[in-house]
Amino acid sequence: MQFSFHKPGLEQLSAFLEKSRNLPFSYAQNGASAGEFPDGFDHDVNAVYLGGGEDLFRRAKDALFNWVMFPPGWTFAWSNGRLPEKGTPVAVVFRLFGVWWLNGARVVYRIDSPSKAGFAYGTLTNHIECGEEQFAVELRPDGSVWYTLKAFSRPRFLPARMIYPVARRFQRRFVRHSFLAMKKALAHE
Repeated sequence: MQFSFHKPGLEQLSAFLEKSRNLPFSYAQNGASAGEFPDGFDHDVNAVYLGGGEDLFRRAKDALFNWVMFPPGWTFAWSNGRLPEKGTPVAVVFRLFGVWWLNGARVVYRIDSPSKAGFAYGTLTNHIECGEEQFAVELRPDGSVWYTLKAFSRPRFLPARMIYPVARRFQRRFVRHSFLAMKKALAHE
């Protein structure tokens, strides 16, 4: 975890990503967001209806693989232009209390089937939280398209543990704003 009083630029993001590249995951249950969540973590599953049809599913998949689901203005994911593939390092950046926080993560797996697409990233040892988050879009048999966020997490560093209720509110805010970011991106295509 690293913080800055100014939004990080490319040089700072590149240096952070390079430092994060070979760090270990901060948890042992890699890939668990694809199945049953492990004990000892907060569990979150949230979904929103995006609309219907194969064209919308394709556009939602493209948006997801281009990191569009991160709410602009106070958060973003930076992977130096790389698409989320297994092993892709990513800087997860957010602004809280006037400070920009840089957190290391790595893509654990990717989902790319005819009816479901997405990926999960896991936190590295330089992330304020500990756990895994899956972002997915699904074309259901009835033709509806859904965006789903699944996560298991717990505070890792002392500051996050000290403000645990605030951190949980922040996570719920991220979900709401992520849903809005996806809907907005798809409305403009």
